[in-house]
Amino acid sequence: MTDQAERPVVLVVEDEALTIMDLADVLEAAGYQALQSASAERALGLLETRGDIVALITDVELSGRIDGFALARSAAQSRPGLPIVIVSGRAKADPDLIPAGARFVARPCGGDDILDVLTGLMANRG
Repeated sequence: MTDQAERPVVLVVEDEALTIMDLADVLEAAGYQALQSASAERALGLLETRGDIVALITDVELSGRIDGFALARSAAQSRPGLPIVIVSGRAKADPDLIPAGARFVARPCGGDDILDVLTGLMANRG
């Protein structure tokens, strides 16, 4: 069994409890450690203080003042090269709102679909 400290940390930002738990389960099963946040504001703080975060998955519609698009842009600016997956069932993939290199996944989708996109981004990183 892999020690939690050795697992790559993926920050998952979603304010819907069941959705974030399901996605965290998929990530954990794939060998990642899912660090959960319900708000973009908290996520930005985690990105600043935790250098071990290797990727970001965010919903677009979040509670708080900052949406997932703004979070993704801030994350891309502060952590260039960070793999970012943006997920939404309502918002459309607007190229003006999505940072370069990030991927948009439309709902309905499963955790495995999001994991596939994340895996592709992680593979293209180096």
